[in-house]
Amino acid sequence: MSVLDLAERTGLAPNTIKRAESGNGPAPVNTANAKLMVSILHSAGVIFIPAWADLGSGVRLASPEQPALARRRTNAKTETMPPQKESRNSSAPPKP
Repeated sequence: MSVLDLAERTGLAPNTIKRAESGNGPAPVNTANAKLMVSILHSAGVIFIPAWADLGSGVRLASPEQPALARRRTNAKTETMPPQKESRNSSAPPKP
């Protein structure tokens, strides 16, 4: 899941997501935002693994067969646009 996908699903700003991912220690975000991100990731099939003995914490998918998440956002740039007609006056920009 990309930063933009998680931001869209949580309603948080992308910079908040990036800040939460910025280090290996406690996330520098407030508790409510952290709980929201964890909840969304849990619902997407992510399992959080706590640290144990000398092994660090981590994450994994609940099932190796976990289907990829469908993007919720549509990117206007990827949509095909009809070609624009060239202007008769080469110095004038084409009309939208």
